Amino acid sequence: MQPSDVKALLENRLDGCEFHIQGEGCNFQVVAVGEVFEGLSPVKRQQMIYGALTEEIASGALHAVSIKTYTPQQWQAATDQQGA
Repeated sequence: MQPSDVKALLENRLDGCEFHIQGEGCNFQVVAVGEVFEGLSPVKRQQMIYGALTEEIASGALHAVSIKTYTPQQWQAATDQQGA
């Protein structure tokens, strides 16, 4: 799989999120940004992403997925910090 494939899968299965995908083969890093994460625990946020990729993980098309999730406000703060 390519990062664009993973991004397309997630965009089709999770509404209202922006995705940044890195990786190759079957190992990917997913950064998801969306209002949908507001008020959810980190575990619940990751479960949403894993849930959207269940088929690909079960088939072995995806093996290792690293996930970071942010609300838009958290994402803005994180990107501001990186730029400082």
